[in-house]
Amino acid sequence: MKMSKKVLVIGGGGRCHAMVDSLSRSPHVSKIFCAPGNGGISAQAECVPIPVSDIDGLLEFAKSEGIDLTIVGPEASLALGIVDTFRKAGLKIFGPTKAAAKIESSKEYAKDLMARHGVPTAAYRTFDNFDEALAYVKAGPIPVVIKYDGLAAGKGVVVALTLKEAEDALKDMLLNEAFGKGRVVIEEFLDGPEFSFMCLVNGRKLYPLAIARDHKRAYNHDMGPNTGGMGAFSPVPFVTEEIKNRALETILQPVADAMVDEGVPFTGVLYGGLILHKGEPKVIEFNARFGDPETEVVLPRLKSDLYELIDAAVEGKEFNPEWRPETVLGVVMAAKGYPGKYEKGHVIHGLDKVSNKVYHMGTSIRDGKTLSVGGRVLMVLGEGNDLAEAQKSAYTDVIKIDCDGLFNRNDIGNL
Repeated sequence: MKMSKKVLVIGGGGRCHAMVDSLSRSPHVSKIFCAPGNGGISAQAECVPIPVSDIDGLLEFAKSEGIDLTIVGPEASLALGIVDTFRKAGLKIFGPTKAAAKIESSKEYAKDLMARHGVPTAAYRTFDNFDEALAYVKAGPIPVVIKYDGLAAGKGVVVALTLKEAEDALKDMLLNEAFGKGRVVIEEFLDGPEFSFMCLVNGRKLYPLAIARDHKRAYNHDMGPNTGGMGAFSPVPFVTEEIKNRALETILQPVADAMVDEGVPFTGVLYGGLILHKGEPKVIEFNARFGDPETEVVLPRLKSDLYELIDAAVEGKEFNPEWRPETVLGVVMAAKGYPGKYEKGHVIHGLDKVSNKVYHMGTSIRDGKTLSVGGRVLMVLGEGNDLAEAQKSAYTDVIKIDCDGLFNRNDIGNL
């Protein structure tokens, strides 16, 4: 493999900062571009002000710069068919086609695929009529899980603990069209600890990554609304090698095989959001890309070269990634009000006092000052020989960062 590769990372959040950071350590990579990037990414890559939805603009840039490999971060670009467009133009890109990305962009498609192929997941029904959906919920057990069928940036899932919560969620999604006009998937509630299992995939070939766990709810003790994730850690003590292998054999591999068999082969990151229900792994959801914030704690543990790993996956070559044994834990610092309405433009102080890695999720640098411009703003990492050490390390740095407009959970890593 020749050196001096040019890589384009598409996206601008913490996941993309983690990818850029990991790629920057590869001897194969001479130049990294990130579109659109953010304030923190700009220290390690050239940020290009092209929106993730501007597929034609991204294609023209990749062609004009002679990009050797493009890696797609966000689901929005995948759902718009960026992979199909780049491949048609003869460019190397890592991610699923528009048809294959449907495993994330349509909850109904994913559930139907699993049902057809006997992949363990919660029982479900799909509705587009409010009255029928409500009648179904009233006839069944509570708690119940209600999911918007399309893309909702990780926020279209409600675990309704009461009938009123379920009714409010259905009103929100079907009558008020909070995420746009669409359908809902109503699922049985599965109880147990959750974990995230990402695999790089090329057709039937899987390259498993390290297991992670994220904390979805906004506030301490898993209270408050669902978010895109308020923190994460890797590895996960309760996920043994046996459980990981079982998840691979009964979930990830069968789904990859099913997509090949059904004529929509998957290439990219297949992310299984899994739950250990009565000791057996079951699927909560699938994503079609690197998870956020899990990527920020998984990639720092990767001993292997990320460029080599992704290149191998694109080409379908043999590659066994190696992992560092240390635990990595990350705490998200989010804008007050997130995941609802939040303020932007707060100045962040104290980043120069932090000794650990900080991945920027929603920042901008203006006049030498770092400003908050997103819902999730920073992810502060900690490392240690175990979860307790990594947690202590991360929170030691969190308190050094001073910004009136930010909040964070204080219990990331508590099992």
